[in-house]
Amino acid sequence: MIIPSFLQPGAKVSLVATSGAVKELAALEKGVEIWRSRGYQVEFSENWSNRLGYLAGSDEQRRQALAQAWQDPDCQAILCARGGYGSARLLENWTWAKTNPKWLIGFSDVTGILWSLAKQGICSVHGPVLTTLAQESPQSIDRLFSLLEGRPLAPLIGQGWGGGKVRGRLLPANLTVATHLLGTSVQPTLEGVILALEDVTEAPYRIDRMLTQWRMLGIFSQIKAIALGRFSRCLAAPNSDSQSVEEVLKERLGDLGIAVIAELPFGHDGDNAALPVGTMVELDGDRGILEFFYPE
Repeated sequence: MIIPSFLQPGAKVSLVATSGAVKELAALEKGVEIWRSRGYQVEFSENWSNRLGYLAGSDEQRRQALAQAWQDPDCQAILCARGGYGSARLLENWTWAKTNPKWLIGFSDVTGILWSLAKQGICSVHGPVLTTLAQESPQSIDRLFSLLEGRPLAPLIGQGWGGGKVRGRLLPANLTVATHLLGTSVQPTLEGVILALEDVTEAPYRIDRMLTQWRMLGIFSQIKAIALGRFSRCLAAPNSDSQSVEEVLKERLGDLGIAVIAELPFGHDGDNAALPVGTMVELDGDRGILEFFYPE
C-alpha cells in the first residue's frame, strides 16, 4: 500500500465537492477555518458551489475538479466537501492519472473514491468531510491531523464480540454505499481485509437486507474480521414490528466465526475517528481493541 507524503503546515490542500451539492455553508466555513488554523493553505475548486439538483454540478464538472486537484503538483491533499450522493457517478469510466499520490479525506458517499484508491494500492483517509469537521471533538480533530502528518494513532476501543486476535488491512466503508459498489470496477479485493462498516438513517430491515446480500455473495468468508462503527438513527418506523439495528447486526454478523468489534467511535452523529484505508491493523475481538500499526 502506497502511503502519500505526510503533510506539513504551510502545504496547499484543495477543497473538492465530489458528491452532493454543498448547502451547509456555515459548517463548510468552520471546517476550512480548522485547516487554516493548523497552518494549511486551502484552495477551493471551481465546482465547489455548483448545483445540479442534489449533485455538486454535472458528472463532468465534478470529475474535472477531482482530476485537477489530483494532478496539481502543488496540492498535497484533497478535502472532500461533503457526502450525500454522487461519487459513484463520478467514478464511472474514471482513471487515476499517474502522478505522485496524495491524501484524500472523506467518508459516507466518499466511500466510492476511497475504495477506488484502495484498488490502486493508495492509502487514503476515512474521516470527517469539511462540513462535519467542526462537529468533531478536539481529540478527534487531533487524530485526523496526526494521521496526515505521520504521527502514531491511538487504538480505538469498542465492544468485543469474541473471535480472538487477527491482523489484516483495514478497509472502511459506509455499508449502503459499499453494497452498491460490490461487483463493480471500483471494488477492491476483499480477501483477507478487516472490514470497518458504519451507516446512518437506514431502517433495520434495510441493514438486514444488505448484510444478507454480503452473506450470500460469500464475502464474509473471505475477510478476516469486522469493525463496526456507529449505525446512527437506524430506526424502525413508529409502531412497526421490527428488531433493533443492534439486534440485526448481532444476528447477521455474530455467527460468522470471525472476530468482531462493535460500537467503535467512527461514522455519523458523533466523533468520526480518522481511519487509514489499506494499512495494517490488529483487531482483538475478545478485548474490543482495534490497534493501528501506523505509520510503518
